[in-house]
Amino acid sequence: MSFPILSTLIWIPILGIILLFFIPKKQTKYVEYIPVFITGIQFLLTMVMTLFWYKKNTENEVFQFIEKKKWISLPLGDMGTMEINYYLGVDGLSLPILCMSSLVLLLVSFYCLRKTYSKNFFYLFFLECIAIYGTFLSLDFFLFYVFFELVLLPMYFLIGIWGGEKREYASIKFFLYTLLGSLFILMVMICLAFSITKDTSNPLPQYTFDIIKMTNPASFLPNSLLSLENETLIMGISLRKIAFLLLCLGFSIKLPLFPFHTWLPDAHVEAPTPVSVILASILLKMGGYGIIRIALPIFPDMLKTSASLLGILAVISIIYAGLNALAQKDLKKMIAYSSVSQMGFVILGIASGTQEGLAGAIFQMVSHGFIAAGLFFLVGIIQERTDSKDIENFSGLASHIKNYSQITFFFFFAALGIPGLSAFIAEFFVLLGTFISSHSNKFLSVWFTIIAVFGLLISATYYLWTLQRMFLGKFFLKNKPTSFILKDITTQEWILFIPLIILILLLGIFPNTLLEILNPFTNRLIPFFNYE
Repeated sequence: MSFPILSTLIWIPILGIILLFFIPKKQTKYVEYIPVFITGIQFLLTMVMTLFWYKKNTENEVFQFIEKKKWISLPLGDMGTMEINYYLGVDGLSLPILCMSSLVLLLVSFYCLRKTYSKNFFYLFFLECIAIYGTFLSLDFFLFYVFFELVLLPMYFLIGIWGGEKREYASIKFFLYTLLGSLFILMVMICLAFSITKDTSNPLPQYTFDIIKMTNPASFLPNSLLSLENETLIMGISLRKIAFLLLCLGFSIKLPLFPFHTWLPDAHVEAPTPVSVILASILLKMGGYGIIRIALPIFPDMLKTSASLLGILAVISIIYAGLNALAQKDLKKMIAYSSVSQMGFVILGIASGTQEGLAGAIFQMVSHGFIAAGLFFLVGIIQERTDSKDIENFSGLASHIKNYSQITFFFFFAALGIPGLSAFIAEFFVLLGTFISSHSNKFLSVWFTIIAVFGLLISATYYLWTLQRMFLGKFFLKNKPTSFILKDITTQEWILFIPLIILILLLGIFPNTLLEILNPFTNRLIPFFNYE
């Protein structure tokens, strides 16, 4: 297709910024409709891409809708040249995450119709949209890093200005933690750039940030810093393994993985509902996406020697975050810790190095995106109704707000992995891939699986206990007069949940809908891990 659909996806929010700029202050009632219009266009474009993918994609066509233009060319004298490209493409990894992100952003825009937000809020929202799409579409490491970093800035202000009482603390903590992870990624990116050349036959190196080139061992300069031939050790560890671990560390902080998770509950609790939804549904997935897109294909030989470490951290995250969720009294904080636990399954699937585990990890990222959006919308709605999100302040809600209660039951059961819903498929493939994995010690693989199953039991405990305390029994609502009428779900709010419910059911009952897109990607990636 000649139409630059990927560039349109990334940059069309600029049109939204321009439209907002020209809306007079007295016409603020039109401000909220512009984000719905822009994110609606983005959603339609991703649907067009998906239909094209089902119709045209074959096993041999790796990337679709490719756009590549020269961006920066830097002469380095006798050292050669450095080239950075505006390079975009979509494949079986990025397409499902793009579809999930586009729907979530559209629903967030629709949610914002319920409350008046300033133009400044939506300026930052549009910047966040640009960064999100740019991150998932970039095939040049430098371009990827620019968008990956751009995510931090609008999110910092969205939490710091429109957040709760401790918003400054939460926003600074979020920014510093994720910036630290980005610095680890930056170090490896620079080392890779000076280890890769576009043409090995050219006497002067043509350094490049092309991610596709980086996945080809033949593109490494002989005896360069991160080449396969370089046997330099630092404290007994090869440079390639150090680079791989630094990339995993940088992306794991964004995920987040234990012990780098502490920024997430604070950010969620203080962030306004639309920001919490974006953070949980989309931004967390950038960590897993970065590992799968960059770390694994560039350093496939390092997975086997690092799989046990990743698996240990993954199961600790699953159990530790689950126990923390069990101890929470704040509903939003409980869901935030549950997200950390669920992201542990993503790392566990990646560490397995199997097609089943990897497919389960990607499936989990997409599934959790839909489930987390529904959960945080539910928290936002009850908080708006009652000015509270403390679990102990509610009891017997099912007898007064039946539709709200039924939707909450659905999303809680979806989150704990009931068969027939999307999370069950994701967790099953992760557990299956972990059990049959040969990348870590077989004894450890079995125990990783057993511990992860125990983590599912913990998640069932805190979700069911929360349902029992908040929705069953005698009706109780703290600090509200007896004449207070608790409003149930409105028609406008139903529109938020219906598409999420349909997709969670669709992926749970017909998982091939997603697996048909994922399988060609995982089929190409898995052979990399057998490289010796």
